[in-house]
Amino acid sequence: MAIASINPVTGEVLKTFEPLTDEQLEHKLALADRTFATYKHTSFRDRAQWMYQAADILEAKKTEFGIIMTLEMGKTLKSAIAEIEKCANLCRFYAEHAPSFLADTPAQTDASRTIIRYQPLGIILAVMPWNFPFWQVFRFAVPALMAGNVGLLKHASNVPQCALAIAEVFHAAGITEGAFQTLLIGADRVAGIVADSRVKAATLTGSEPAGQSLAAIAGHHLKKVVLELGGSDPFIVLKSADLELAVNTAVTARVMNNGQTCIAAKRFILEEAIADQFISKFVDKFKALKVGDPMQPETDVGPLATPQILNELDAQVKTTVDLGAKVLAGGYRLKEKGNFYAPTILDQIPLGAPPYQEEFFGPVASVFRVQNLDEAIALANSTSFGLGASFWSNDPQEIEQAIEQIEAGAVFVNGMVKSDPRVPFGGIKRSGFGRELGIEGIREFVNIKTIWIK
Repeated sequence: MAIASINPVTGEVLKTFEPLTDEQLEHKLALADRTFATYKHTSFRDRAQWMYQAADILEAKKTEFGIIMTLEMGKTLKSAIAEIEKCANLCRFYAEHAPSFLADTPAQTDASRTIIRYQPLGIILAVMPWNFPFWQVFRFAVPALMAGNVGLLKHASNVPQCALAIAEVFHAAGITEGAFQTLLIGADRVAGIVADSRVKAATLTGSEPAGQSLAAIAGHHLKKVVLELGGSDPFIVLKSADLELAVNTAVTARVMNNGQTCIAAKRFILEEAIADQFISKFVDKFKALKVGDPMQPETDVGPLATPQILNELDAQVKTTVDLGAKVLAGGYRLKEKGNFYAPTILDQIPLGAPPYQEEFFGPVASVFRVQNLDEAIALANSTSFGLGASFWSNDPQEIEQAIEQIEAGAVFVNGMVKSDPRVPFGGIKRSGFGRELGIEGIREFVNIKTIWIK
């Protein structure tokens, strides 16, 4: 079956690609294997120079690449351009810091000299999603390449042009073709690649079922994996918070990327004392959002990426309403052509309804009322997810309790959860394991070798 790039605004097929044949796939695996034998010996200085070059290319072509993203998966053009700029910053960050992150670390033992050395593993397979089609790939590829590994990218099948463009950026920057290759293949061929003895590890960002599948295959072959899966992040607001700032941030945190973000705030947990105020402002701002053509600068929310995602979101909202929830804004598909869903706020959600345990991947906010901090934390922790959490309070004691007790890979206090090259990113529970970014991220796919000299 051909791999198709389809405009989510119009449903138009933009371009189709034939998947790699078995022979072509074998050629790419063999090339990656041969390349690693020499690439692992390249210097940090050379790798850094290539990353600086990649950053320059990204910035020079940010509008061109942004348009490709918007046409393939529907994010607003302004956010797509910002995504490219973030990728450029990531390249420069690791170009500067990788040598120190991977420098030999001395240790004190009974030997005359003990050091920990960090050495590349080899071919790393990355199975990446469509929602941040450049950023997700770069946050894997840049530290992996800086560490001396080589990468194979199996991107989401609805963003093939993004996948090919990313490979072109690295090659134009001077990185040899075999060090980073895009594989235009279906998901059914991932298992065979993971099983190949030349592939040493894998990373996946995506759904929980996809993560379970990859982890099972990798586990059978005893290979390292890093998984960043779903999330239903809580956004907790207490009465001591700056309410205006919290509301403004809440809107952005829920509808950025058209609501299709694992770390988007999805469950808004409000202390009863300020709940009515918050909800009133929240509803007004949601109703004022402009939904439409993502190419237009005034658009706040574009289409969902695929009809399937639209259907799933609509079904979740209908189920929640049928169980007794109240719709404060939106709650319906938009009639125009394309995968558009009205920005939606759900209130009075009965226990056991989908928002308690399911991820809503679109512009739908669920609000909950609690009496105090203890109830807020209990509700925040009540799901199987544990990716990020946003906590709003100006009380130091409340802040410390929330930091300590919220079960998540990240807690952002009085700010929106986001990924940042300077700090590790990842989740716990069914949101995955392992870390990307920061010093921890670049050390995920290396052999941490202890060297003991008598």
